[in-house]
Amino acid sequence: MYKMLKNFFPTFLIYDENISEIPDDYQWFVTDTNAIIGIAKSDLSAKDAAMLSTFLTPYQLTIPKPTDLEKLWKNRIHHSSSMPETSHEKFRFVYFSFPKNQIEPNIFRTAMYEFFSNPIPILWENEQEGILIEQQGVQLEDSLTYDQIVDTLMSDLYVKTKFFIGPYLEAFKDLSNQYLSFIQLAKISASYSDNPVITYVDAIPFRLVNQIPFEQRNQISNLVLKEFKNDEEMLQTIWTFIQCNLNISLTAKKLYMHRNSLQYRIDKFFEKTGIDVRQFNQALTVYIALLATMHKEPV
Repeated sequence: MYKMLKNFFPTFLIYDENISEIPDDYQWFVTDTNAIIGIAKSDLSAKDAAMLSTFLTPYQLTIPKPTDLEKLWKNRIHHSSSMPETSHEKFRFVYFSFPKNQIEPNIFRTAMYEFFSNPIPILWENEQEGILIEQQGVQLEDSLTYDQIVDTLMSDLYVKTKFFIGPYLEAFKDLSNQYLSFIQLAKISASYSDNPVITYVDAIPFRLVNQIPFEQRNQISNLVLKEFKNDEEMLQTIWTFIQCNLNISLTAKKLYMHRNSLQYRIDKFFEKTGIDVRQFNQALTVYIALLATMHKEPV
């Protein structure tokens, strides 16, 4: 379809974050695969626009125009081979996402600017996800954390935001591949964890498990979890216990359970599986099995 549209309309383009400047004079549409495409209005007659609207959904693109700093970072990412190997200051990528139509991108950008000492570059993937580029010289105000930002955005703007925080980098070399890998890992992590803030350290096990073939993931789940594989209550108990660093008191508090009831479940898991999740190495094995269980279909 794209090739045909390009033949009919020479100004046809597909919106993605590689576009350095969003044209003002374009008519935008959404395809049945949720891709955003545009055609210059000068290329479209009223009849053309009406015809396209029969199989494409007209769309109002609200992504903010990139600033000069954002254009600079896009160039660094997509032409990293021609960039200096090292940066003058460390930087990191922070992926964000929020539900579709929950907030206008311009409002989100303005809100994010308030959290930092200076405006930061935001590279939009689409209207509900993108990448913040946090340079070490531009600090979060008042030692804010991303967990606090999530809470503030929810309380002030009623927007449910998720962040994935990457490591600090010092080199521009191979930045394009690092950028793409970072986005991929962020999206993998979202399928394994409901936490609103995830770091790259948290995500390493997710990537490892995601690379295991589906059949082998299923075997791991069966081997380790045995009869509890489909017991949601038990799995939630063990998962929370591991997330609470194997701390009985903290887990009981989080699950609103009596310590003795929690201890009974842990003992029952040990009795049926032979695995003592109070021991770090054995808890790690169970953690991998739980991650493997989270995907029911091949990825």
